[in-house]
Amino acid sequence: MVFVVVAVAVVALLAGVHRYVWRRLIGDTTRKGGLARRAGTVAAFVLPLLTVGAFISSRAGFPFPLQQALAWPGYLWLAALLYLTLALLVGEGVRPLLRRILARRAEAAGAGHADVATATADGSAAPAGHTDRESVPAALQSDAVTATAAEPATAAGGGSAVTDLAPRAETPAPSVADPSRRLFVARAVGGAAALAGLGTVGYGTYGVLRGPSTKRITIPLAGLPRSAHGFRIAMVSDIHIGPILGRAHTRRIVEAINATRPDLVAVVGDLVDGSVADLGTAAEPLAGLEARHGSFFVTGNHEYFSGAAEWVDHVRELGLHPLENARVEIAGFDLAGVNDVAGESEGQGPDFARALGDRDRSRASVLLAHQPVVIDDAVEYGVGLQLSGHTHGGQLWPGNLVAELANPTVAGYERYGDTQLYVSRGAGAWGPPVRVGAPSDITVVELASPQA
Repeated sequence: MVFVVVAVAVVALLAGVHRYVWRRLIGDTTRKGGLARRAGTVAAFVLPLLTVGAFISSRAGFPFPLQQALAWPGYLWLAALLYLTLALLVGEGVRPLLRRILARRAEAAGAGHADVATATADGSAAPAGHTDRESVPAALQSDAVTATAAEPATAAGGGSAVTDLAPRAETPAPSVADPSRRLFVARAVGGAAALAGLGTVGYGTYGVLRGPSTKRITIPLAGLPRSAHGFRIAMVSDIHIGPILGRAHTRRIVEAINATRPDLVAVVGDLVDGSVADLGTAAEPLAGLEARHGSFFVTGNHEYFSGAAEWVDHVRELGLHPLENARVEIAGFDLAGVNDVAGESEGQGPDFARALGDRDRSRASVLLAHQPVVIDDAVEYGVGLQLSGHTHGGQLWPGNLVAELANPTVAGYERYGDTQLYVSRGAGAWGPPVRVGAPSDITVVELASPQA
C-alpha cells in the first residue's frame, strides 16, 4: 500500500512538472495551433514515455538493442527536465522584474510622445503650417496628414489646421500592448532557461563520456609496516557498464588505471547495469588491468539487479579476484571485502564476522564495501580504512543534498573513531549519462606507514 501511494505521488509530481515546463517553454511562447506549439506538445508526451520505457526495458529484460534505443533519449530527458525546471524557477524571479523594466520604458516613451505633440500644437516646436514628421509620433502622423488635407475647407470656415490637430495631440501615444510585452518576456525567459538547462546537461554529458579524472590521496594507516609505506591502491567504483556506457567506457577506465601504475586495483561495486549475456563483451577490457598484487572486486547493489552470481564468475574469468565476505593478506596488511547489503534479499548480504572476525587486529586493514552505510560495522571490527562508492557524489546537483540524507559520507575522506572512510564519486553514471557538480573519478589511495 505504501509503495502504491509513493508511486502515485511520484507520477503526480512528474505530471505537474511536465505541465509547468510545457506551459513556460511552449504554451506561453508559441501561437495556438502553430507548428511549434504542436511539436512541443507532442514532445511533452513522448519524452516522459521514453523515460518510463528506459526504466522498464532494463528491468524487464527487453532485447538489448531496444534498451539502448530507449536509454539515450529517455535518461537524457530526465536530466534535461531537472535543469530546465530549475532554470525556469529561477526565471520566475526575473520575469516580473523584466516586465516592470519594459513597462517603465513604455511609460517614458509615451510621456515623450505627449510632450512633442503638445509642443507642436503650441507652435513652439515648428513654424505655423509646418509639420516636422520626424518629431511627431508615428501614431499622430496619420492624423496630421488628414488635417493638412482638410486645410482649405477648414480655412473657409474660419478655423485652423493646427488648431484642429491640437486636441488630438494632447492624448499620449499608445504604449506597447500588454500581450506583446508578455510574449516578449515569456520568450526571453524561456529561451534563457532552455539555453541554461540544456547547456548544463550537454556539459555534464561531455564530462561522463570523456572519462573519469584521476585523484590522489595519502592516508596514514595504523599498523602498516615500513615495508608497505607508499603502497598504492587504484580504487574505482560505480563504473555502470550498461545500455549507454559500453566497451569504450570500460577501456577508458582501464587505461586510466594502468597509467597510475598501481600496486593493487580495487573495483568497489556497481560494475554493471545488465546481464552477462548483454554486457559480458563490454566488460572484457577489465582483463587488461595491470597491478603487481592483482585486482579485486566486491559486489554493489546493481549487481543484484543484474545477476550477481553470474557476474562474480565472469569477473573471475577476466582475472579479477572477487572478495565475497573474504579476506587476503597483502604486503603487510589485510585486505577484506564484503558483499553489498542488497545481497541480503538473496541470502548473500555482508558478513563481517566471516570476513574480519578471526583476524589479528594488530595488523593494518583495508575493507572494500560498496556502500558507506556499513561504516559502523567496520568500526566495530577494528578496520583501519574502508573504501566505498555508491553515492556518485550526488551525480546531479542538488542530488548531493539527497545523498547526504542516506549516507554518512557522500564523497571524500572522513574519520569515524579509529576507522577512516574514503568514498569515491565513481567512474560512471547511473540513469542519465550526466554529472553536474560531482565529476567522475578514479582515486589512487597511497597508504602511509606511521613508522616511515
